[in-house]
Amino acid sequence: MGEEIRKSRLEETVFTPEQGEKKLREIRANKGVFWRDHGVMALVGMLVAGVVLMLIGSEHVAIGAIGAVLALFVRGLWLYSEQMRFRWILSNIRLVGPAGREVYLLELETVRRLFGDIQIITKAGDKHLIKHVADAEAAVDDILAARDKRAKRKAS
Repeated sequence: MGEEIRKSRLEETVFTPEQGEKKLREIRANKGVFWRDHGVMALVGMLVAGVVLMLIGSEHVAIGAIGAVLALFVRGLWLYSEQMRFRWILSNIRLVGPAGREVYLLELETVRRLFGDIQIITKAGDKHLIKHVADAEAAVDDILAARDKRAKRKAS
């Protein structure tokens, strides 16, 4: 009959190398960075909830602050398994991410560290976020080095 079309899940990264393409690095979410980020969000949430409740004259400032921390803890538990499955593949030609995302290196405008994440902005203005990366600075350096090497090779 016909070809079977495989449905991909949101967290899957399907890397099928093009001709001459080599995998350079895999970038994954890190458990420690994930929980650190949630801890920081919990502290900020606690502070904001406490201040707002104080400003409106509530007698339940402490309960609201604790509620914010618990809500962010539950959020972390809920998202943990999904976030840990996300991975990006850096090759000598492109970045391939989950859910069919891909960015060719020569299309990269900005690659920068954003807290424990990596923000990628293309020349067309598309934005991608690689979340909870353990050594985000090294990953940014690797992406930029691959882009620069690709640009030199194209110019030759």
